[in-house]
Amino acid sequence: MVERMPEESARDGHRIEGRTTPAGDRGNHGPDDQEREDGEQPGDQPGDAAPAPDPANARARGGPRDIRWLADLDDPEAIQHSISDMEELVLGAPRRYTSGQVAHLVGVPLEEARRLWRSLGFPDFGPARAFTDADVEALRHLLDLISSGLLPEPVAAQFVRSVGQTMARFAEWQTEAWVEYIGGELTGERSEQVVGGAGDVMPELEPLVLYAWRRHLAAATTRVMESLTDHNTVGQRLAVGFADLVGFTRLSRNLSEAELGRLVQTFEDAASDVITSLGGRLVKTLGDEVLFVAFKPESAVELGLRLVEVMADEPVLPELRVGMAYGQVLSRMGDVFGTTVNLASRLTALAPKNTVVIDRDLAAALGEVPAYELQPMWRRPVRGLGLVEPWTVGRPGVREPEVDGTAIPDQAGPVA
Repeated sequence: MVERMPEESARDGHRIEGRTTPAGDRGNHGPDDQEREDGEQPGDQPGDAAPAPDPANARARGGPRDIRWLADLDDPEAIQHSISDMEELVLGAPRRYTSGQVAHLVGVPLEEARRLWRSLGFPDFGPARAFTDADVEALRHLLDLISSGLLPEPVAAQFVRSVGQTMARFAEWQTEAWVEYIGGELTGERSEQVVGGAGDVMPELEPLVLYAWRRHLAAATTRVMESLTDHNTVGQRLAVGFADLVGFTRLSRNLSEAELGRLVQTFEDAASDVITSLGGRLVKTLGDEVLFVAFKPESAVELGLRLVEVMADEPVLPELRVGMAYGQVLSRMGDVFGTTVNLASRLTALAPKNTVVIDRDLAAALGEVPAYELQPMWRRPVRGLGLVEPWTVGRPGVREPEVDGTAIPDQAGPVA
């Protein structure tokens, strides 16, 4: 038996990347579709395989529609029909075009269309009819922005990647929330409610997404513009911190998946609330750890202490430890990089539970502030960073956990 390539399977409506070619597309591919997909045939006209884009028609077909309900989980065909119905509802239109046809309709080389598609975080679909009228319009609009000069090409490349990465994670969060709401079951009253209302919910959520983007863009723009004159803001010197749940790996072995999910969600929600309320930025969550930045030394220290205090009030969470460093930071694609980030991570590993540990630069930048009490720890060498001088920071009159004054294993003790 000759092994079939994914492209051949897609052409016949077989599974590709966890889905099948849309039912309406099965058996409609001509014998030379693969040749045309490679962009080598001048006769690859859109009318050969699909009609030209019709935005009005796409909107009409993309409106609310009945979704075949999953009544029988043992019926593979019924399951596939329901998945296809939901997919078309979310996309807003049926899949009509191959990537070669999209490139032809927009008037760009096939490889350029594929490159932009991959930048958005999507795989190549081979010759399958995987694209809608909306895909054609989106690509055309992006290329118009670039050609007009409104969106310079280097900026466009980063923009496309950032949108793809952000929206991919956003979509995963959304679907996970819905799955949790319906109890992980595709059948039942809640599932029927969610599926039946999907067409009404999505148009209502879109303005919220746009609103949040504008608000975050305004805040980020302000910080960047301030950095041109103020050396204590984005792109210059930042306080970078990690907050880490102590003993999480050991604890997670004794929890069910549902309990572990609730613990992580509680931690992320509480951390996000504290960080944003004090003017910091949550860079990313890492399960048992969050990475954040603050723009002023006092804000950073208050943020670290509040994280410890808030987590201590959550009965489901273990103890927390926080490590922070202050210095030059490279911001890229929403993430942060550099020695300051690495140092903050190492300081977190040195911090005792329920304690905030900061580096010498943050301690110096903080100065003598009556609201905080600084205590030096022993200096010690840290692999890749040389000799570091950690400090604990706390509130006056609050007894701090006993700090281990010894050096970390296999490293030297205190330096006079």
